[in-house]
Amino acid sequence: MALHRFTIGQKLEFVRGRLDPGATGGTYTVLRLLPNDGLDREYRVKNDRDGHERVCRESQLRGQQAAGSAA
Repeated sequence: MALHRFTIGQKLEFVRGRLDPGATGGTYTVLRLLPNDGLDREYRVKNDRDGHERVCRESQLRGQQAAGSAA
């Protein structure tokens, strides 16, 4: 079983897909790592702006870049 890439408490960017256009994008905090047998791990996350919680797949999350970092 593959390990989760992100950790509890980590702040991430939620990327909306074409199948969930109504989902609120933005910064989310990881609340829980969810067990699953699939290749795309799942997380319970909370929106930092409005407090909405959701379950999302690892492929829908992106790590945030540090402020002032050069690309």
